[in-house]
Amino acid sequence: MSTNTKVKWGVLGTANIADYGMIPGALLAESCELHAIAGRSQEKVDRYVNKFGFNKGYIGYDKLIEDDEIQAVYVPLPNDIHKEWVIKALRAGKHVLCEKPLALNKTEAEEMYKVAKENNVILMEAYAYLHSPYVKSLQDDVNSGIIGEPLFIETAFYTQGYDEDFRLHKELGGGMVYDLGCYCTTMILSLINSDVSMVKAVAEMTDEDVDASTAAILKFKNGARAAFNCGMVLGNNARYDRLYIKGTKGYIESFVEYNQSGKLKYEITVDGTKTVREVDAPNNYSLEVENLSKCILGLSTPLVTPEFSLKNSALLDAILEEIGY
Repeated sequence: MSTNTKVKWGVLGTANIADYGMIPGALLAESCELHAIAGRSQEKVDRYVNKFGFNKGYIGYDKLIEDDEIQAVYVPLPNDIHKEWVIKALRAGKHVLCEKPLALNKTEAEEMYKVAKENNVILMEAYAYLHSPYVKSLQDDVNSGIIGEPLFIETAFYTQGYDEDFRLHKELGGGMVYDLGCYCTTMILSLINSDVSMVKAVAEMTDEDVDASTAAILKFKNGARAAFNCGMVLGNNARYDRLYIKGTKGYIESFVEYNQSGKLKYEITVDGTKTVREVDAPNNYSLEVENLSKCILGLSTPLVTPEFSLKNSALLDAILEEIGY
């Protein structure tokens, strides 16, 4: 167990999710020190250093990885280069938090976890929302049997469309399954304790050959079923999220947006009687960074485990194969 109280973090890239998500969250995490930021633009690196108070700013990702003071690296780079830079960081002895999806397929993910094990460091996939007390409360209610045995889960995640965005480019690992569908699949897998036995999916493909909108149905070995829809097809700044969990005794319904914080509510209905759960959820990114920092300090274990990420990666592979990605 480490006697240090803070872990020195480096952020490998100046992506928007780092700007609005992970970095502000990390500033709230007690066990985190934002040590360095790396990017390809001097202007962006300087802006991040001045805005967030990093000790160092590097032009070039290799320089950050070579910094001996850094213990943990956050990777928010485009999907297609996750594997390259995660492995470089792991081989340099850094613990890594990598944005979802961790890899473009299960084979890549397995290789990344193998490198982490060989170098005695932690690799965790960044699903910040899974760290939320809101999700824990849902899991606890489902596991308690209050709605009986889960029979069916349905969830949706839709956002605005884009005329030009990295999500539209296949060579960057774009598409809605990778960007939004992975939220739906991880939510489903976190609530149904069984292996997937059937996957069917359809998608609207763009001219760039990525999925703009995808729908899937799943069946599990224990007989439970699930379905999800995702897409970037709504108007400007529009968003729609939904979660429905049907059990043998009742159901749970929520319209809380994925990855939200604050006072979050969902309804439990049993025998016609509704109960409202209200959960006070702190910043999910802060919880995520705190989790990995405490793992590094020997005070916790990763909430998003390699086993869970590999199970989800295999499911994403099956969905992408179904839609002809």
